[in-house]
Amino acid sequence: MIKRWQKIIVGLVVVLGIIIAILYLIPSPRQDFVTTYQKVDPQTVASLREFRQKYPPKSLEVNGVKWPYLVTGQGSETILFLHGMTGAYDIWWQQILALQDRYRIVSVTYPAVDSLAGLRAGVLAILKQEGITQVNVVGTSLGGYLAQYLVAHHPTLVKRAVFGNTFPPNTLIAEKNRVLGTLLPFLPEWLVMQTFQQSGRNSIYPASGNSELVLAFLLEQTYSAMSKAQLVARYRCVIDPFVAPTPTMPVMIIEADNDPLVEEVLRTQLKATYPTARVHTLHNVGHFPYLNEPQKYTRLLEEFLKQ
Repeated sequence: MIKRWQKIIVGLVVVLGIIIAILYLIPSPRQDFVTTYQKVDPQTVASLREFRQKYPPKSLEVNGVKWPYLVTGQGSETILFLHGMTGAYDIWWQQILALQDRYRIVSVTYPAVDSLAGLRAGVLAILKQEGITQVNVVGTSLGGYLAQYLVAHHPTLVKRAVFGNTFPPNTLIAEKNRVLGTLLPFLPEWLVMQTFQQSGRNSIYPASGNSELVLAFLLEQTYSAMSKAQLVARYRCVIDPFVAPTPTMPVMIIEADNDPLVEEVLRTQLKATYPTARVHTLHNVGHFPYLNEPQKYTRLLEEFLKQ
């Protein structure tokens, strides 16, 4: 009787193993550029496509990892653009095109680096490679968090800082996402990407005023541009703690009053952390205002950088 049950248990374990293997072998869904951007304004699509063709990223290896990045523009000052968790160097393309005739611009894509110290090492190596010693840093979401980290550890590097749609060092995000954060590395890639796609459709898209551009860019990241390893690493950076700085340079906070990814308590904490910062609260634009309200966002940057 005991041997019979042992055989049944072994059989169940084998079946379970096969099921798990099948789940992990399911490929992540893919969708081409034309299909993903089919509902976006044709002029905007043409602009993004032309930008990618004209400004392909460079690559620099830092600590054994390749960092894609763009350097373009001209001017005596440099803008360093830092994207969020589901972004890339070209998510800023509308700002880059608008500002490159007056500023030198650096925009990076984060590889699968899972600490703020690792991200800092990559950014600093790129700046050194390009001979840049001071920047105006513009960061959003995770990029805004990284911008604060750069201000804390390299205050002389940063001339001005913009913290957009972001949060200060906190424990709230890690606490609220404890289960998901623990499971994330072990989930199949297709499931991880599908989860982020649903988040985009259900919360980010409506908060953006149903911006087809915002939805398309996010879907493109989860369909092909990003890997699960990058997402997991970026999440770990989001919850990587550090001591908030006391900036000596001008700081501007850009926030949205309906941001679905940065709740009000974190927006309040950010403003309390940097009480001398200039604050601009945008209305009903969601988490990606530089995408769906590019002219307004660029104008805020220009006014701040001219100070």
